[in-house]
Amino acid sequence: MAAFPAIKTISRRAVLPLLVSLLGGAAQAAADVGVSPWGPKDEIGRLNLITPQSRAAIMARVSGSHVYDLAVEYFVGMPSWQAAGDPAYQMWMTHTPHGNVIADPMKVGEPMNQHVSYSGSAVSMYAHMGTHIDALNHFGLNGKIWNGFRADEHLGDRGWNVTGAEKLPPIVARGVLIDVAAAKGLEMLPDSYRVTREDLREALKIQGVALQKGDVVLIRTGRMRDYENAQVYMANPPGLSLDAAKFLIEDGEAMVVGVDNLSFETFPSEVEGNYLPLHTYLLAIKGAPIMELVNLEGLSRDRVYEFAFIGASLKFRGADAAPIRPVALPIK
Repeated sequence: MAAFPAIKTISRRAVLPLLVSLLGGAAQAAADVGVSPWGPKDEIGRLNLITPQSRAAIMARVSGSHVYDLAVEYFVGMPSWQAAGDPAYQMWMTHTPHGNVIADPMKVGEPMNQHVSYSGSAVSMYAHMGTHIDALNHFGLNGKIWNGFRADEHLGDRGWNVTGAEKLPPIVARGVLIDVAAAKGLEMLPDSYRVTREDLREALKIQGVALQKGDVVLIRTGRMRDYENAQVYMANPPGLSLDAAKFLIEDGEAMVVGVDNLSFETFPSEVEGNYLPLHTYLLAIKGAPIMELVNLEGLSRDRVYEFAFIGASLKFRGADAAPIRPVALPIK
């Protein structure tokens, strides 16, 4: 498919630096993957922070006044990683009312096909597009992923036999929006802006919100405003710095982190000390799943900064990501 010729140009200055710095530099990194405090068989990392008590506590505070849908729509031409060689979203009709009259696939005869209309469709897509969650096998170090699982032992032709997207449990937790763009008085952060630790602290102060252990923390850059224009949305996105991610995980003790762009970080990716950039730091070292393309515009508009977050991803066996349909429920 010849869609998005401009994105091929973007790949030279955006996508390739990410792949080179993340994948090419892995062999040189002295850091190693995280060892789970939840035991040698743990496959979900910080999602172990979800407990019956934590779920009950946040659901007891739900006001029921509104439901915010945090997912984007999937459509032909949507933003994707085509520049990196990954497939675009495609949808095609497998059955149409008129086609059924011609083909009679169920052998029911023309009168029945004329009387009863029937449509069917199919889709194909890359796992990391649309609103999705990264599983812990998405990035690794030194041939290993989170908790020391080795690719040469656990990755086969049909995906991973550990830490696959099917292992991710439904997420019910306190959610926090950190609206960095609004805190700066902007509709959208500038191209390639790298969100800092201080940006997050300042936004939380303005919002009057404090992070708590086990939160789902969602960062708004404002990039979602360009979602309908794939070439603009993908070009030079703002994203988080490594230091900002460390603040969320190590200081704020977040469970899951998410953002409204398609890369979480921005380009060129950072390499600081012995750590590789954000995906490796969060997934492989800290066991923190990542959500991308989260639609935060409604929450920002209504200044809803604390909520019950509920989301369940599709159970793609052995996959390194899966679509998720999260919702936010305001709390009392």
